[in-house]
Formats: sequence, C-alpha cells, structure tokens
Amino acid sequence: MESLVGSVERITFYNPENGYTVLRLRPEHQKGIQAPPKSSLSFDGLATIVGNLPEVSPGEHLRLQGHWDRHPKHGQQFKVEICEQTLPATVVGIQGYLGSGMIKGIGPKLAERIVAQFKEDTFDIIEQNPDRLLEVPGIGLDRANRITGAWQEQKRIKEIMVFLHGHGVSTNLAIKIYKTYGDKALETVQQDPYQLERDIYGVGFKTADRIAQALGLPADHPSRIETGIVFALNEMTNDGHVYVPRDLLAQRATALLEVPSELVPPALERLNEQDRIRAELLPIKYKGDEEEEQVVAESREMYGAPVIYLTPLYFGEKGVAKHVKRLGSAAPAGKSMNRNLFPADDLSAEQQAAIDMALSHPLSILTGGPGTGKTTCLKALIDALEAQHRKYALASPTGRAAKRLSEATGRSAKTIHRLLEFSPLEGFKRNEKQPLDLDFLVVDEASMLDLILTNNLLKAVRPGTHVLLVGDVDQLPSVGAGDVLRDLIASGVAPVTRLNAIFRQAANSKIITNAHLINQGKFPVFSGGEGDFFLFPAEDAMATADWILRIVTERIPQKFSLDAVRDIQVLSPIYRGPAGVIALNDRLQERLNPSTKDKPERRLFGTVFRLGDKVMQIQNNYDKDVYNGDIGFVQGMDMIEQTLRVDFDGRNVTFEWSEADQLTLAYAVSVHKAQGSEFPAVVLPVMTQHYMMLQRNLFYTAVTRARKLCVLAGSRRAIGMAVRNNKVAQRFTALEWRLREEA
Repeated sequence: MESLVGSVERITFYNPENGYTVLRLRPEHQKGIQAPPKSSLSFDGLATIVGNLPEVSPGEHLRLQGHWDRHPKHGQQFKVEICEQTLPATVVGIQGYLGSGMIKGIGPKLAERIVAQFKEDTFDIIEQNPDRLLEVPGIGLDRANRITGAWQEQKRIKEIMVFLHGHGVSTNLAIKIYKTYGDKALETVQQDPYQLERDIYGVGFKTADRIAQALGLPADHPSRIETGIVFALNEMTNDGHVYVPRDLLAQRATALLEVPSELVPPALERLNEQDRIRAELLPIKYKGDEEEEQVVAESREMYGAPVIYLTPLYFGEKGVAKHVKRLGSAAPAGKSMNRNLFPADDLSAEQQAAIDMALSHPLSILTGGPGTGKTTCLKALIDALEAQHRKYALASPTGRAAKRLSEATGRSAKTIHRLLEFSPLEGFKRNEKQPLDLDFLVVDEASMLDLILTNNLLKAVRPGTHVLLVGDVDQLPSVGAGDVLRDLIASGVAPVTRLNAIFRQAANSKIITNAHLINQGKFPVFSGGEGDFFLFPAEDAMATADWILRIVTERIPQKFSLDAVRDIQVLSPIYRGPAGVIALNDRLQERLNPSTKDKPERRLFGTVFRLGDKVMQIQNNYDKDVYNGDIGFVQGMDMIEQTLRVDFDGRNVTFEWSEADQLTLAYAVSVHKAQGSEFPAVVLPVMTQHYMMLQRNLFYTAVTRARKLCVLAGSRRAIGMAVRNNKVAQRFTALEWRLREEA
C-alpha cells in the first residue's frame, strides 16, 4: 500500500451510517513518504480521498494508507484502507491545525502568533511547558490556562478515539463519551460498554454491542441480554406502545440478540428485581397487526395476557387512571360557577353545550376539526371565567402550540413543563404536595399528550379544579408512548363534545373543507389558478423531490410573496429516499442557504450546520428550556469556542459542538414532528412509494398544519390510498381498561 500524509481541507461527502467519506486533502511532504504524483492533484494542489473513515473535520491531520485509483468520472482518487489521525509536523501544518477550530480557544490569528513564536516546537511547548504561552503577544494567564486545558482534554479524547474509531464510533460521539465519564471513559467502555446505551443519548444498543463483541464479551453475557431486552422494549415504546406482550418482547429480543430463547426469562426476572421493568397480567384483547395479535392470543393465561412495562410507564398508566378518578369524585366546583355568563347569541348550540359541559364537570373533552369553532368556544369560556374572577391557566404540550394558543385567545399560555415549574434537578415542582392554585385548567392540542406528561399534569391538579382537554382526536396520536385522548374518550369517564359544523368564514378555505373531506374518506378538491390547495403531479420520488425544490424556492415565493425559509414548511411522511426528510433537507439547504467563503459552517454528527440554517430541536433539553419539535435559526457560530447559537422565537440558546446531535436541519421535517405547529404554507410529498405511511390520520394531520396554503406534490393514486386507509395504528395501552376499572 502507498502512504499519504496531509491536512483535511474540506469534506465533500460523509455517510454517518457507514463512515463512507469523500474529502479533499492538502498533502504534506515527509521523510520516507513518497510525494503523490502531480497528475493526482487538482489545480489548487488538493487530493481527493475516498473510503470508510472516522468522522473528521477540516484542519485535522491524517496519515493514510491505500492506493491510487482512477475513477471514470471523478479522475484520480486515493482509496483509503487505513486512516490514522495524527499531529502535523510542518510549521504550515501546525498553524493550520491550531487555527482550524480543533483546539477550543484558538483561532487562526492566535494560531499564527503562537506558531511564529515557537515554530516546529509549538506542540512540545503546549504539552510540556505551557507556561511559555505567556511569551506570545496577547496571551494572558487566563487564556493560557484555557488553551492548556483544551489541549489536555483534546489529548485525552484522542486516546479514547483511537480505541472507539476501530468500533465505528464517530468523533463527536467519542467527545460525548469523554464528557460523560471524564478520565474514566476508557475504563467504563472497556468494563461495561452496555453502560453507554443507558447513559448517553445517541449511543444505541448496536453501537454498544459492536464494542462489546470486539472486546470479547460473550453473546450470552447477562449484561448483553438485559440491555438487549430493554432496547427492544424501548424500540416498541418509541412506536407509542405503553407495554409489550411478554412473548412478543421475547421474540423481538431473541431475534435481536441471536441467542437461545431460554435466556430471556431469567433476564426478565433480573430486570424486574432491578426495578427497570414491571410485569403484569392484563385481561384485555389487543386489536391490530395480525401476527402480533396471534402471539398475544397464544400467550394468554387464565387471568389475561402477560405483559412487560418499562417501570415509569407502568406507574404513569396507573397514575393517570387514579388521578382521573380523584378529579371526578371531587366536589364539583361548577355548582358555584355561573353558566349563564357567556354570550349565547354568538355561539352555536354545539358550542354552548361544550361550555356548559366544561363549567359543570371536573374533567371534560372538546374535540373537532379545523374551522369548527374550538377557539371561539375557548374565548367565550375565558370571558365567563374572567367575569367570575376565576383563577385559570392555558397550557399546551409544546412551545409552538402554546404560542398559537396565546395568539388565538389573546391571553397568556404556557407549555405544560413551564406551568408545572419543571427543573432539571428537581423535576416537576408542582405535584400532589404542591398543586396548581387554579379553578380551571385548559389544555390545548390534547392529542399530543403522552402518558408520562399526562400523569405529571393531573398529579398537580387539586381536587375541585376543572380540567378541559381540547384537541382533534382525528390527528396523529402523541409522539411519546400512549394514546391518552382516544383512551379517555373511549372509556366514557369524561363527557365529550364534538364540534362538527364548519363556520361560514372557514368554509371559504379549501384547506379546511379538504381536511374534513379527507377525514370523511373523500378525495380532496384542488384549486385552479387561484386558491389555497394545489397538486403538482409526479409519479416517481425523484420527480416529486424536483417539484418540491421548485415549489419552495421559486413558485410559492413568487406567487404568494412568502419567505421560502420562514413561511414555508416541507413535511414528509418518511425519512429515507429522494423525497424523504433527509434528502430534501440536503437539497433545500443547498438552494436556500448555500455555502460561501464568508459563511461559517461545521459538520457535526454527519450534518453540516451553517450560519442562517433553519433547525429543529429533536429531544427535550430542560437545562436549556428547549423541547422536542421547537424550530429555530442558527444566528451565530463561534469557531474558536466551538459553539453555535440558535434563536428559538426570540430566545437565544447556545449549543456546544458535542450537543449538536440534539439539532437537525428543519427545511423539511416529519409529519409527526410538526404536530402542534402551524405554518403559513405547507408542502407535502405524497407518493405510492410511501405506502407504509399513507394513512388518513397522517395525511389529515399534515394538511391541517397549513394556515394559508397547502401544496401537494405526487400522485392522485397515492392520495387516494391515504384517504381510504383509515386503519389507525393500534398501540399497546391499557389506559382505557384501567379508567373503566377505577370508575
């Protein structure tokens, strides 16, 4: 094999799943290493490198082994077999490395001054005599200490990386592992790699398993079996299930672990003893996937089917049922509420009934599609509460939904987390011991309520407080585990008002009328030259994606004067493929926020983040007060301090490079992630290739996210499939049964 040494100039392509990389390298001449042939270099002296590499960044120095190969389209390329991350030896290389942002606190200008002072000895000085940094003009004691600390941290991270890269762990993940365990990182990984899956967001079972097997841990090691079972259970709860039938879980875990099935029951017992799971017999019949249904039927015992819960979900489900009963049995404060204070002349009979229901029952539900007057109802209810000087609060599961509720009612609305005064260290400060001081609580977008959040919310509601849940039950269920709103309605424990009549002003919008047609299983009606609901026909995924690019970047901005980034939201039912979220984000970023020399950017966790990018938070971060689904814009990137700053609706939040896996590009997002949000314009690919996701409630949810304009790209056949498919994905949940039992 031939050798090549140099510094990374830029990354052309990186696949985070397998590490396949295309990058441009500036070769350096070193003793014993033959210079690359001139014919292999571009006019600017760069070589093209391809191969499966660890995740590297511009400025890093690499020692590569492989061979030169001529690609018919791209010319000479160096195909890498072995990659080693090293420190550069030349003055130019040292200055480039220090100034690339690799060492926190050192930028290009400071790197130039340091290298001018110490030349080839720069790394030795920082490593062995860091006090001499004070000789560099502009470096004081504080800056010298920060540079020394960053250098030592980087050195320790490098040691961990050498070990982890061999097992397919990316640089950014290695940094997170180091920041979680500090100097014990390597020891922790080597002693129990499965600990990573439990402690670190972004490390899945498969990554931990790959490391464990490389270390020689046997396939039947107890820690591996337990972690595999919990992983399989988590995968099911990520799909919305609250519990999993025991035999189905055993089947999934056995297939994942590739071990004999008899190893699973003892591991379940150990997990139960550790209180990580709870086992129970449930006397209910699951309706859904035929194969799963058969497994459940075969596992039934005299008193029901044995099922397994993650412990928090077990207590969450029991807690919701208990709290609903507690609220329902409290003395009805509604007796003292005057139900004649709302202006009946402005309301329909349905709306009057809804308000009467809310004022006279401790727990009630208001549901209905767009344009049916839910907001009008809320305004009248608030007027009645204010006229009686009642203490009330308005809340929603997400920040964007709370903002919409506030704008619609003209009153203050909070996220449920903020209402309950959540603290990362103390959890929810409002609870049974310190309940909310309210007479009335309105929770909007209740279809988004998952089991854990509902339990914490109801726990903080004192007996006598009235609770009104408002939401559209025909939308997708919550992203988190459970199907709370449907279960509450199906159980019959709370009165329900369903608004059906579309108001005259709303009937002028095809978005609203089509949403109701879709909900009734009817084909939508598209606009001609004018209107707010359009279809651009396309039969294959690439043609659909091409249409979406033109619609977003040209057609809508020109015809409707809407901003392509801030006003238009692309929603896709899937992540993979040419018209999936990932590919659309890459193409839209390239068109709407292209790379320029003066625009900072950084590749982190396989994603290029660029100043001005539209991004979404994809996990709850209570320390930063940002939550799953929040959308913001990258307002600043500090290449020296290794941070990026995101503006979330006027609030600036700073992320370190190692925290960037909490963010993703948001030019296109999944329909699920858009729940609770509303956008001036929505663009949606609908193709037969998406058949697994073509469900009526998903299509309906996507369409109802649009406020002024909805544009579909795809085929009529696919739209027909979505409209006809009213099979709502069943979730394993026993809440309806528990509510009936408590009642």
